[in-house]
Amino acid sequence: MVRDLEVLIAGALGKMGRETVKAIKAAEGLHLIGAVDVRAQNNAISEITGDAHDITPVMNDLEEALDRWKPDILIDFTNPQAVLSNSRIALKKECSCVIGTTGLDERELAELDQLARDNGKAILVIPNFSIGAILMMRFAQQAAQYFPDVEIIELHHDGKMDAPSGTAIKTAEMIDEQRSFLKSPAIGQFEKYPGARGGQVNSIRVHSVRLPGYVAHQEVLFGSQGQALTIRHDSFDRKCFMPGVILAVKKAPELQGLVYGLEHLL
Repeated sequence: MVRDLEVLIAGALGKMGRETVKAIKAAEGLHLIGAVDVRAQNNAISEITGDAHDITPVMNDLEEALDRWKPDILIDFTNPQAVLSNSRIALKKECSCVIGTTGLDERELAELDQLARDNGKAILVIPNFSIGAILMMRFAQQAAQYFPDVEIIELHHDGKMDAPSGTAIKTAEMIDEQRSFLKSPAIGQFEKYPGARGGQVNSIRVHSVRLPGYVAHQEVLFGSQGQALTIRHDSFDRKCFMPGVILAVKKAPELQGLVYGLEHLL
């Protein structure tokens, strides 16, 4: 009989963490063995799920939690300041990681890839767990063959710490792989206010909006002679990310090293 995969969630008291706790609890073949959050103060899983019988504590020290529960998979929904350290600790303890926290750069990803391989484990870094968002990125990549002039607008809730989003960066990278040529910017363009034209990812302008009321949204705008094409994806509820989270967790034991992007698991 195949045993359930044992899962530990870091950042369990955050918005994504709470949804993930409930999703893992309900998922067949997965067992939520524990939870961690630096804000925890005598909290229990029951406060998230509403199940009074689940008295599993929410600990505030990741290393202590890993030693106590020895999970198969760590899911990280913490913050850009903590994710690198959390991943290092987990991989060194031979625990595979599913990372939903953005902010890791290429050097850090390369380090974690090597660390995962050294320990025979996987680290899945997923900028966006939504299937719709993956399709949006794929469609944008295809359109870039015919519409090389493009800009990205990404809109998130005002609590998101990093900008641009991991999804916007990944989209820009995918578009850049596909473009066969790039038109030079118009001579004489200038910004009256620095940053008015957004930041640049691989020469693609990216504009980040942070406002209350939003969850996660992105528009990819293509322009050409006499026409425009807009590809947009909207996440209105964090529940839309949960099928992707479950997929990543279940795939992780089959993999080694770094996997960057949910599209590699579909």
